[in-house]
Amino acid sequence: MRLDKLLANMGYGSRKEVKGLLKQQAVTVDSVVVKDAAMHVDPVKQDVSVFGDRVEYVEFIYLMMNKPPGVISATEDKHDKTVIDLLDPLAQHFKPFPVGRLDKDTEGLLLITNDGNLSHNLLSPKKHVPKVYYAKIDGVVTESDIEAFKQGVELDDGYVTKPGHLVILKSGEESEIELTIQEGKFHQVKRMFESVGKTVTYLKRLSMGSLKLDEELELGDYRELTQEELDTLMNRE
Repeated sequence: MRLDKLLANMGYGSRKEVKGLLKQQAVTVDSVVVKDAAMHVDPVKQDVSVFGDRVEYVEFIYLMMNKPPGVISATEDKHDKTVIDLLDPLAQHFKPFPVGRLDKDTEGLLLITNDGNLSHNLLSPKKHVPKVYYAKIDGVVTESDIEAFKQGVELDDGYVTKPGHLVILKSGEESEIELTIQEGKFHQVKRMFESVGKTVTYLKRLSMGSLKLDEELELGDYRELTQEELDTLMNRE
């Protein structure tokens, strides 16, 4: 990898700004001052430093966010704030994207990464990755709803969902539930309840595959995945 590309990718500025660092003799490779921006280096095997601080090479980032309402799951938007806008500039530098989408008013677990392979594996219908949601429902959720979801319900466009596992946490005029599904159709949870004559008033995603929302994360906050979380998510246990 070219030295200037490495430093730019690691957040040390634009190619032009990196050249400025080289002119200042601020960059060393294996303790030798380097001025050639086009020099090829191996960031894994070689010690690249800027002002004496070693450059830790990172190719992929993996962030867990507790998505707040009012923010959209996209990389950019002309009208609304996106989840990427909530990241610090260094994280944004890696050009990450949300894995799947949560509705604008939905809260909870959102994985943000620049690892396309992991994203594909989590979103592919063939992988059957379960997603667990907590919701408040306007209306009494009943055993018949549990059975309907278990069989799959027909949405407003005629699509019949795959079986969902519905658990009633509280039954009443405002019911509380947990729902596990393996799909990610547009507004799917809301539309599933609409199919049985009820309305979702609050929705929060709790988990995606093995990854569970860190409840210590405030709305809008995020953190890097732990190595254990990442290994489990990638089935590397």
